[in-house]
Amino acid sequence: MINRVIWIILDSVGMGELPDADKFGDRGSNTIGNIAKQLKLDVPNMRKLGLANIEGMVNLEKVEEPEGVYGRIGELSNGKDTTIGHWEMVGIYSPIAFPTYPDGFPGEVTDKFEAYVGKKILGNKPASGTAILEELGKEHMETGRPIVYTSADSVFQIAAHEDIIPIEKLYDMCREARKILSNEHAVARVIARPFLGEPGSFYRTANRRDFSLVPPKDTLLDILQQSGKDVIGVGKIEDIFSGKGITEAIHTKDNMDGVDKTIEYMNKDNKGLIFTNLVEFDSKWGHRNNVEGYAKGLEEFDMRLPEIIKNMKDTDVLMINADHGCDPTTPSTDHSREYVPFLAYGKELKNNADLKTRKTFSDIGQTIAEILDVKQLEIGESFLKDIKR
Repeated sequence: MINRVIWIILDSVGMGELPDADKFGDRGSNTIGNIAKQLKLDVPNMRKLGLANIEGMVNLEKVEEPEGVYGRIGELSNGKDTTIGHWEMVGIYSPIAFPTYPDGFPGEVTDKFEAYVGKKILGNKPASGTAILEELGKEHMETGRPIVYTSADSVFQIAAHEDIIPIEKLYDMCREARKILSNEHAVARVIARPFLGEPGSFYRTANRRDFSLVPPKDTLLDILQQSGKDVIGVGKIEDIFSGKGITEAIHTKDNMDGVDKTIEYMNKDNKGLIFTNLVEFDSKWGHRNNVEGYAKGLEEFDMRLPEIIKNMKDTDVLMINADHGCDPTTPSTDHSREYVPFLAYGKELKNNADLKTRKTFSDIGQTIAEILDVKQLEIGESFLKDIKR
């Protein structure tokens, strides 16, 4: 009997454009495939589970007899961001995209925010997170005015030097912005982007926080919580769901800290779900178009995979997938509309089980609901019968 799922999200690790990628400006995006085309990607442990054998995977060498479950999964919702992706995984279909602001935020938003802050903002435009620090960081330090910017995603980002605006004050600004950004301006996330350093050498710190919309309805997480199961969020999971349905959470400073914390929870007495997001693929390498860093990050995670598996109980199932793409080889620094790879492993699961292509991320959540014997989700089709021994 399976009584716990360890669910690890490799944030932004997509594997090829979805059929409607052109509508999102993402034709040609393939995060894993394009990285592996430029560099030799050494990920033997994920390949052993079936990564290279996934339908549509390119530029990775297949293995003869994969030891895990593998497949690729498409996104049904109208978006390509963290919130919509994670929400779909746990049963929320989002046909209407969250609002975006290619020309910056309107006065009805910025006037209220500036009134709260007591200063005019800097920026108010789409920008790369590191580029806008180089452009406006010095002025921010001289004036104390917060830097506000967005991207192709539905985000209101506030950057502030930790020595100029203390962390808790920045978080308070984000909470106020979250209240202001409602109704037609209900962006998916308000993000605190603290940084340190001096002009010419600014760097973002690990004190980032996401202030997401509260999910509009109950998700798999709520169902598990209501059924008396543990729902443990590692990394930014708690932020993505605004704490809804989470029984315990811990934030992490980087991917390897995320793996460490996941393993620590695996060795505690809990039943239900350990839900981990490893964000550096997206935040540190994808958005920065850092191909070498992204490849190294994948290899570092791959090296930890045997350790994760070694710490699994016989009654555990491990699931690994992404939430969208962020191809570092393309000119764009934004997320990309891609299929995501899916891998699973456990003593109760079949070896070499090919799921082919699934049409919605919710199939994963529906499968977890069946594994843990709780109420079905509104969308998604369980594939448990195809993978259980």
